[in-house]
Amino acid sequence: MRADAARNQEKVLAAAEHLFATRGAGDVTMDDIAKAAGVGRGTLYRRFPDRASIAVALLDSHERALQERLLSGPPPLGPGASPVERLTAFYGAMLTLLDRHVHLVLGTEVGASRFATGAYGFWRAHVRSLLDVPDPDALVDLLLAPLAPDVFAHQRALGIDLERQRSALAGLAAGVLAERGGRP
Repeated sequence: MRADAARNQEKVLAAAEHLFATRGAGDVTMDDIAKAAGVGRGTLYRRFPDRASIAVALLDSHERALQERLLSGPPPLGPGASPVERLTAFYGAMLTLLDRHVHLVLGTEVGASRFATGAYGFWRAHVRSLLDVPDPDALVDLLLAPLAPDVFAHQRALGIDLERQRSALAGLAAGVLAERGGRP
C-alpha cells in the first residue's frame, strides 16, 4: 500500500471509530466518515465498499487477539482447563469485547450476516469443541446467541450490568456442561 493510501486508511479508521462510538454505527453514513476523515468519497469507497467493511477492519484486531488467547493462552481461556471453565472464560472474554466494542460489532453483525463472519465461524468452532452432549450442532448456536451484539446492547439498556451478564452466562455454561462433568 502506498504511504498516502495508508495514511488515508488510518484517517478513515480513526474517524469511523470515533463516529461509531459517539453516534452508533447505524447512525453514521459513509459521507459522515469521509468528511470526518478529510478524504473524498472516492478515496473512501476505493478501500471500503460500505460501513460494515470499516467496522470489520476496526474490530478485526480485537477479535484476532482473543482468538490467539483461545488457541494458546493460559487457562482457563486457553487450553488446559475443563470445558465448563473454558466456556465460562470465553463468555467473560466475549462480554469484555462487547462492552468495549459493541458499537463496532453492531456495525458488522447485522441480522443473518452475523453467521457469515469469520469470527463467528471461529467462535462457533471453539464452543463446538467444548461440547460433549448428544447433539452439539443443535446446541452451539444457541450457546452463542446470548453474545449477539443486539442482545448484549438490549440487556445493557435494561440495566443489566456486565457482572450480572457474566454470572448468568457462567450459570448457562455450568448447566449445559456439568451434566456430563464438563468432559472434552
